[in-house]
This record gives sequence, C-alpha cells and structure tokens, in this order.
Amino acid sequence: MYTIDSHQHFWKYSAEEHSWIGEEMAVIRKDFLPEQLAAVLKENNVNGCIAIQAGQSMAETDFLLGLAIEHDLIKGVVGWADLQSPNIETVLEQYAPFKKLKGFRHILQGETQRDLMLQPSFLRGIDALAKYDFTYDMLILPDQLQYVPALVSRFPDQRFVIDHMAKPPIKKHEISSWKNDIGLLAPYENVYCKLSGMITEADLQHWTYEELVPYMDVVTETFGTGRMMYGSDWPVCLAAGEYAEVIGIVKTYFSTFSRHEQSLFFAGNATQFYRL
Repeated sequence: MYTIDSHQHFWKYSAEEHSWIGEEMAVIRKDFLPEQLAAVLKENNVNGCIAIQAGQSMAETDFLLGLAIEHDLIKGVVGWADLQSPNIETVLEQYAPFKKLKGFRHILQGETQRDLMLQPSFLRGIDALAKYDFTYDMLILPDQLQYVPALVSRFPDQRFVIDHMAKPPIKKHEISSWKNDIGLLAPYENVYCKLSGMITEADLQHWTYEELVPYMDVVTETFGTGRMMYGSDWPVCLAAGEYAEVIGIVKTYFSTFSRHEQSLFFAGNATQFYRL
C-alpha cells in the first residue's frame, strides 16, 4: 500500500537549539538526516514523508527546503515563519515559488499566552496563508483545544491539521476532558488530525498498544477516516520505540477497516491536504 509519513523531523543537533530534548529522551540528542530516514522508510514500505519544522526560525525553513530539493523522499515541507510579523505577506510571497513548501507551523504548545492563536496579530498571519494555498499545522496541548473552534470557524477555507492528536495525557490514563474538547472539532471539515506522537505521550518505557486504542477511537469517531493521517514523529518516537513499532500500532488498528479507508489514512488524506 502506498504510504506517506505525514510527520517527521530532521535536525543537526545543538544542545542550545534543541533544549526541549530532556534527559529521558537523550537517545535523540544527535543528528537526524534524510540518509538515515531513507533506510527506515524502505524497511517499512513507506514511500515518502513530510518534513516538519522543529526550530522557530527562517533558517529552519531554508534548511528543510534544501534537504527537500536534494532528496526525493521528502514530498513536502512544513516550515516556520513569524505569522505575527507585519511583513508576513511579503515573506509568504517570497516562499510561494518553492513547490515543496506546503505550509507552516508555530510551536503554540510552548507559548505562555495560551490563546495566542486568537490574538489579532496571529489571526492576520493565518489569514494570509490561504492566498498562497499554504496549510497550517497546529502543535498544541489539550488545554489549548478550547480555542481551536473559534480559530478554524473564522477561516473555513484554510486547511488546518492537529498534530499528535493535541497530545492527550496518555501516561496519566486520562481521557474525558481531552475527548470532550477534541470532539468539538468534528463539524469543521477544514480540520484534520494526525494520529502521531502517541508513544511519547505514554510511558516511554512501558507503553502498550491496548492503552492507545481508546485515544485512537476518539480521533476516528471525531474526524472519520477522511480527515486523519499517519505520522511517525520520527526521530522523536525513537525515545519510546522503533519506527516499525510506531507504524505497527496503526496498521493493527486499521486492519479491520476497508482497503479504501486504509488508503486514505496512510496516504490519500495527506496527499489531498498537502497538495502532494
């Protein structure tokens, strides 16, 4: 089956730039580049990937675009730009010619102002994306889900995707509050969700497939198979398991779904969303 990994990262490790990599994730404190991922994708019969920004700088966007030009396995790039800049339209216009640049992301989960996505300066940035057909990846935590309906309803023609299911508290085995808040996104057809990042939200050493199922059930019920995507979150996932384990989770989960539904989840939806 043709498969696109909709969420992975590349970096040249720097202790300062990648300070978010804590001691419990020390295994990923090193460089991760396309040459390494190529072998992993081949082993797991994955045909290509979307490279997602990990650093918040224009240099990060340029770094990923450079890799994408050199490596065909990178089908698209989600970069970073300062969406709150008064010059955001000029920046987007400069990047518009790069066909592999599909969209942008900001690390909202780390912002002190939890509703930053609803501030006028941020809204202006989101408004500018549609003109260039750029997508927006939402990296948020569960407490920020409450603000998402107001954002996505304001821009019905803008394509949004929730990264890592908004990071539910799997390790604590809590689900009700997250389930309620993410469930509110069901009516918004412009919002997709990546089934990714699960094992790093669980106990890194002792996660089980069975404890992940209720969370996958919620996402499937909320978004349906037409608005979900497979993402590995490689190399972050390596802090909790191998790539084969990550893709094995969703292969097992979707094994009872129709061939068409599986094809949408593993490639079709990402292809449509990112205009691959």
